[in-house]
Amino acid sequence: MADMGEMLAALLARRRSVRGFAADEVPAAQMERIFSHARLSPSNCNVQPWIVHVVSGGKAAEMRQALERAATERAEARPDFPLTQAYSGPYRSRQVDAAKALFAATGVEREDRQARYASFIRNFRFFDAPHAAFIFLPPWAGWREAADVGMYAQALMLSMAAEGLASCAQATLSHHADVVKHVLGIDEELGLLLGIAFGFEDRDHPANRTRTTRAPLAENHVFHR
Repeated sequence: MADMGEMLAALLARRRSVRGFAADEVPAAQMERIFSHARLSPSNCNVQPWIVHVVSGGKAAEMRQALERAATERAEARPDFPLTQAYSGPYRSRQVDAAKALFAATGVEREDRQARYASFIRNFRFFDAPHAAFIFLPPWAGWREAADVGMYAQALMLSMAAEGLASCAQATLSHHADVVKHVLGIDEELGLLLGIAFGFEDRDHPANRTRTTRAPLAENHVFHR
């Protein structure tokens, strides 16, 4: 059991948000194995509400182009679920610290609006990852089912980490939900919650030098006895 605990701790530490990917595609057998492991995630009443669409190859290129076009041409996002407009207090501080770390790693100056915008647009290209998984909820789903999807997403990314793959969970990929569903040719009533970019890490990409921190345990955990 101690060995399993050490393995889990290592996987949790290895999984991080990667924003630069190699062009190499993940072999089909490896991809099927990863998603088969993730489907073992728990869910309320075992309903397994996640509906997952994975894009690769030509479909991934089409999706990148469509999302980048929407992001540059539209006045506002059209998500299925409301976006958080602003964070405050410690949540805002954590957000700012993470952004500063990314911009420092990539050499983007705070005053350089053009460079900051180019960095933002990379999100819609899923950082040029060869694959992206778009995770939907059925139209009847609520907050509990969204929590189930969160557990599924974590299991998926840990499974990827165990196989030597990199990933990045992206709320940004849900900003133009109608575009995603149009490219995929799927039911418009499905609710797009998030996307996950994945593939092999480009270890030379400057964005991957970023390391975010985590709050001390006492800051957001309370133990009652």
